[in-house]
Amino acid sequence: MQRRAKARGTRGGGRAAPARKEKAAPRGEQRRRGRGAVVTRATRETNVQIELQVDGAGASRVSTGVPFLDHMLEIFARHGFFDLTVTGTGDLEVDTHHTVEDVGLTLGQAFRDALGDKAGIRRFGEAAVPLDEALVSVVVDLSGRPYLVYDVALPNTRIGSFDGELVHDFLQAFMTQVGMNLHVTCHRGRNPHHIVEATFKGLARALDHATQRDPRVRGVLSTKGTL
Repeated sequence: MQRRAKARGTRGGGRAAPARKEKAAPRGEQRRRGRGAVVTRATRETNVQIELQVDGAGASRVSTGVPFLDHMLEIFARHGFFDLTVTGTGDLEVDTHHTVEDVGLTLGQAFRDALGDKAGIRRFGEAAVPLDEALVSVVVDLSGRPYLVYDVALPNTRIGSFDGELVHDFLQAFMTQVGMNLHVTCHRGRNPHHIVEATFKGLARALDHATQRDPRVRGVLSTKGTL
């Protein structure tokens, strides 16, 4: 005869103990959960919170107050198979620059925290992505040494209400916090929306490859023993 399991938190038929509420993480706290992270950045200019799962399915919920940035981050999550939640507010009455840059910083911190010591990962990744007439290649090295080469001509370009020059600022902030070598090259393109979208898709695919675990890698993929 099977025994009935006793309900947790009850004694002698009394009321179940109330569920324990999880305390909210204080501002600025970064919590590592496997290959995931939650990062909050709060300043007098912006307030950004990001939840990231590196080994995800490409699901996203993004709200920054900058619609074009939201669209690019949704594309980034989908094509990198990252689960990503981004909520942010900023001084948009001044400019979108602070919000775009701080989202880049916070997302970079989330990746750095989620990857930890980078043991077992492939480290390098590359992708070439076309979008109609545009072709962009992205190469990354999760080396711990931040360096950006950005060969994309988008000077004084507006994509709807979005300032195209902010793509460079976003990537600069992002790669600095991740600690990675990032090369972005636009081989050809006419439409700035196509060029930027191909850039974010290429970044997603390159990072997806670089962050994957390789069973052949023992420790980190470096003769130095650390990344």
